[in-house]
Amino acid sequence: MGAARVVFDDAYPRLFARAYRAAYRLLGDQGEAEDVAQESLTRALVRWRKVSEYAEPWVVRVATNLAIDAIRRKARLSAEEVERAVLVDAHADERVDLVRALTALPRRQREVVVLRYLGDFAEDDVARTLGLSNGTVKSHASRGLLALRTRLGPMAERGSSDV
Repeated sequence: MGAARVVFDDAYPRLFARAYRAAYRLLGDQGEAEDVAQESLTRALVRWRKVSEYAEPWVVRVATNLAIDAIRRKARLSAEEVERAVLVDAHADERVDLVRALTALPRRQREVVVLRYLGDFAEDDVARTLGLSNGTVKSHASRGLLALRTRLGPMAERGSSDV
């Protein structure tokens, strides 16, 4: 193991926090976000030799994908189950709309938006992780946010911090 590689146990708290934050922003449920974060880190551990050099963005992308999958499963619930879910999470419909809007973005735009705004990564980190220039990251972020605002309408008007 090279000197640049971080031991998984040392990285765990930081990775869990990143994965949890991204999942919570999509799911709005602490328990579900914790489950998604834990699953993301389990997957990271299994692949640690391959992902340790870029573990934080990798874990955020996995957590986001798992959260999107969870929301898609909820979207297929029966009407009665949806009614119960809305009582628990008043923003459930908005979260489903956000997931639909995110999945409608081109892959690179979605990756940039997810890492930048759900994962809280700096522009430089997103550029380095995805192998893009800072200008390309800015362009994808701008286009992605515009597409989300267009698709989501009033929900997106609350600002990009709510994305």
